[in-house]
Amino acid sequence: MRATIGFVVVLLLIVGLGYGYFRYQWSKISSSPCTTCIAAANGAPYNVLLIGSDSRAGESAADAQHFGSASTTTGQRSDTIKIIHIDPTAGTASSLSIPRDTYVSLSDRAATSQLSTDNKINAAFDNGPDALIQTIQNTFGIPISHYIVINFFGLRDAVNALGGVSLDFPFPVRDHNTATGVNESGLFVPQPGCQVIDGTAALALSRSRYFEYYAGGQWHTDPSSDIGRIQRQNLIISAALNKAKSTYNPLRLNALLTSSVHDFSKDDGLSATDLLSLAERYHAFSGSNLQASTLPTTSAQTPGGSDVLVVQPDQASQLITQFLGGPVGTVSTPPLDEYGQALTFPVATTTTTPPAATASTAPPSSTKSTAGAPAQSTEPSYDPRPC
Repeated sequence: MRATIGFVVVLLLIVGLGYGYFRYQWSKISSSPCTTCIAAANGAPYNVLLIGSDSRAGESAADAQHFGSASTTTGQRSDTIKIIHIDPTAGTASSLSIPRDTYVSLSDRAATSQLSTDNKINAAFDNGPDALIQTIQNTFGIPISHYIVINFFGLRDAVNALGGVSLDFPFPVRDHNTATGVNESGLFVPQPGCQVIDGTAALALSRSRYFEYYAGGQWHTDPSSDIGRIQRQNLIISAALNKAKSTYNPLRLNALLTSSVHDFSKDDGLSATDLLSLAERYHAFSGSNLQASTLPTTSAQTPGGSDVLVVQPDQASQLITQFLGGPVGTVSTPPLDEYGQALTFPVATTTTTPPAATASTAPPSSTKSTAGAPAQSTEPSYDPRPC
């Protein structure tokens, strides 16, 4: 989520501030080689992996009190995993979210790692972007050409620099862990209606894992867990895109770029020239144009008692084929069932009509066990909307 906003906003900034200044700021972003990235042919569609890191490294003392410090929340996991499929010729873009608890066999696991090979996919990032990229390619056959990582507070900084984003809340909402009584993300919107939320609230909304809404005199829980969280992240993306497109104030755009560059890292193959080309092609792109989907999964528990999400292979293969506009690549380590057994991952034929599960507007199911069920045509009535 946070990575997606940063990526698209950067495209808009190139046009708003000028290429020379953007190139100067782009040079400040930390870059590293990507040994597992697969280069795309010139002009051909390609995929960018956007990673929201939960690492607390570099946070302030005030942030550490609320979100936990680097010493108490060690290592790094991919809090958000989104793949953006870009077709420069057609001028289209779409996103595919992989739930962080998806059960897979980790690739490129460090010899010194204490992690089990059979694990949730977000654990792959503990060994860096290359390990996560290789896991995605080996598990789902999705080639990755570039990656962008944004740190824990990148969304907050970007939304604050934009002057906030507008969301219409049909009900008051909060984050409330009933087991502990703690509001873990800090999310609390006490009044319904269209309102501008700042970066802190946007970060809390995107992180909320125990989302509740107030209706009929009581609080109600969103039963879909991480799937619902991904859906709300996509709504924030749309609101941020709309705000960025309507922001022509050079001072605000400059503040956005200045505040964002230190929140990013990327592969060194992604150049300022590449971004300029994308900005010229996608300058009229709006939030409603971004087709978003989520990998179909169902909830399960391993024999060891770990709650995981198991891929629905038939639906997932069809969805990924539609997402890529062609067949998936080689799958060497298919996704796992809750017992650690490899699932049969079929090769779907190219389709011209998206399968039902590709819609990003799926209402959460009544139980966690059906969270990956085919999507319907409307979003949950209690989720906020861009306004």
